[in-house]
Amino acid sequence: MRTPVLRVSLRPLVGLAFAILLGLAPAACRRDSGPSAEYEEAARRFRTLYAQKLDAAYLDPQIGEIEAQLQRVPADSLDANGARELLQRIQEGRARMQDAASARDKAVATAREIPPGTSMPTLTPPEPARKPEAPDAGPPDAGLTGPQTGTSASELVAGFRGCFQRTAPIQVEGRGMREAWELADRTSCRLEYPGHVGVVLLIEQGQVLTLLPKSAVRTETVTADGGPAPSPAADAGR
Repeated sequence: MRTPVLRVSLRPLVGLAFAILLGLAPAACRRDSGPSAEYEEAARRFRTLYAQKLDAAYLDPQIGEIEAQLQRVPADSLDANGARELLQRIQEGRARMQDAASARDKAVATAREIPPGTSMPTLTPPEPARKPEAPDAGPPDAGLTGPQTGTSASELVAGFRGCFQRTAPIQVEGRGMREAWELADRTSCRLEYPGHVGVVLLIEQGQVLTLLPKSAVRTETVTADGGPAPSPAADAGR
């Protein structure tokens, strides 16, 4: 009498194990390329530039070279994510600074457009011989701090602790319309720059032309034809 024997083939299981090993092989071979020298150099240059110029670094010509280095970082590098994040920071910072510059230029252009009928300050320059003798002349002496004649107008924007602000443009007889600045009405600013209280800083060709007391500035109303409004007759009140 024969005893039945159950035979099972192992070939399918061997094939399955081989397929699994082949599937795992690419994952085992994939490895990152390690740190990136391009990223390390770009990050170092950005930190140095930003420490020197703060947000103005985003508009510096060197920032383009830093971006090019970051874009050369291999995608499989350990620093790939850091490179992408720094690139995004630079792009967002540049857009923010460009928007701020455009808004500032637009505000300056708008301030210079004075419609007819608007009251505006007009400056009559005092005679040179009398200017040093004026008792209420506000210009500070050379030994005092703060902007002086010849100071760049760009320094007034962010320098001097932000204590100076743009005021209405002034029509100077014989010179035309000129940009004007004055001390901000804050206690800390008055204490820091006491010699500039009640003083107007007149700007010409990108720098402070002169410092004059506000008492030298008078206001006239501009008519539709661009000239000053006529003064009332002397006996108008009689």
